[in-house]
Amino acid sequence: MLDILTIKRKDNAHLTGSCLCAGVTYKIDGPARDVVNCFCSECRKTSGHHVAATRVNKDHLIITSKKTLKWYKCSSGAYKGFCTICGGNLFWDNNKDNQMSISAGTLDPPTHLQTIGNIHTEDASDYSKIPTLDTEKE
Repeated sequence: MLDILTIKRKDNAHLTGSCLCAGVTYKIDGPARDVVNCFCSECRKTSGHHVAATRVNKDHLIITSKKTLKWYKCSSGAYKGFCTICGGNLFWDNNKDNQMSISAGTLDPPTHLQTIGNIHTEDASDYSKIPTLDTEKE
C-alpha cells in the first residue's frame, strides 16, 4: 500500500484555493504533497465519489476566509471541513499530527501537482474503476 506519510512534498509554495461560493478561501505557504485518491467509505460519503487530496503542514495553511467553514467529526475521530453554503468538501484533519489534507479540486490552477496513488481501494463502490496511474506503471 502507498505510504502517504513518506511521500516527498513539492516546493510549490503560494497555492490558493476556495470552495465553490468562496465563503471559505485559503492559501498554502509551503510545500504540498502530490495528490492521492482515497476510496474509503468516509470520503465516498462526504464527496459523493472518491476524494483526490494533497497534504500540507498545518503551519503552512492559512485560512483567509472561514465565515462559512464548519467542521464535522467523523467516525474515525477525524474532522472534515466543509462550506455550509455550497457544501464544498475542503479539508480533512486526522487530529493526530500537524498535517492537513486538502481536496485537490479546491486548489486554483496551476497547482504543479500530479496524482501519484490510490488508497483504500478495497472500499471503492462497485461502480468505481480505480484509475491506473503513470507512477504505478514504473
